[in-house]
Amino acid sequence: MDSNQENPKPQIIPTPNGPYFLFDEFAPRPVGNLQNSKGTGYSSVRAVALCRCGGSKNKPFCDGTHMTNDFSGEKEADRQTDRRDNYVGKKIIIHDNRGICAHSGFCTDGLPSVFRLKAEPWIDPVAADIEAIIETIKKCPSGALSYSIENVEYHDQDREPMITVTKDGPYAMTGRVELIGQAWGEGASTEHYTLCRCGASKNKPFCSGQHWDVKFVDDKN
Repeated sequence: MDSNQENPKPQIIPTPNGPYFLFDEFAPRPVGNLQNSKGTGYSSVRAVALCRCGGSKNKPFCDGTHMTNDFSGEKEADRQTDRRDNYVGKKIIIHDNRGICAHSGFCTDGLPSVFRLKAEPWIDPVAADIEAIIETIKKCPSGALSYSIENVEYHDQDREPMITVTKDGPYAMTGRVELIGQAWGEGASTEHYTLCRCGASKNKPFCSGQHWDVKFVDDKN
C-alpha cells in the first residue's frame, strides 16, 4: 500500500442545496445502538456536515437551516467571468482569474503598488521586486493568483491538509483537501481554494467575496 492509500487526503463533498460533508477518517467505526436482524452491529465511515447556507445557529456545523431559508447551491448567471489573464513583467508573469477570487484583500492590502484598486490594468508586474510579489501571491487563499518565472508556473505549496474557518468569511482549504464533483476554474489551484459559507456566493461552492456585501457574521468564530 502506498503512502497516499495509507494517509488519504481529507475529502469534502458539497451536497445539492445542502451542507458540505467533510470526510477526514476513512476507517469504518462501529455505529452505536444499531444492529441487523442477527444482532450484528454495523460500522460506517463518519462525516461532518458543515454549514454553507450561512444560517446555521451552530456554525460551522449544519443544523438543517438550509431546508427553511431557500438556500440554493447553484451558481449565479451574473458571476464574474471564469477567465485567466496574464500580466507580463520583465522577469515574472502574474496570472489572475477574477472569476475565482474571494476578495480577501491580501494582495491589495499587502502590495498595493502591484495590486492596484480602481486602476487599469489592476496589476502592475514591474512595480515591486520579484520576492515581494511572490510572497504576496503565496498569501492568496483562493488560488486566483499564481506566477511564472522562465516559463515555469508556480501556484501550489507543500502543506499539510487543513480547513480553516476564517473570520466572517469562507472556508480556506489548504494542503490539497480533495473537492469532489466540482469543476475547477481556469488555472485554479487544487492545493488551496476557498469555499463559500455565507450562502451568497455567485460562484458556489467557491467563495466570490459576497460575504462582504451581505455582511456575514459568525460571532462564535
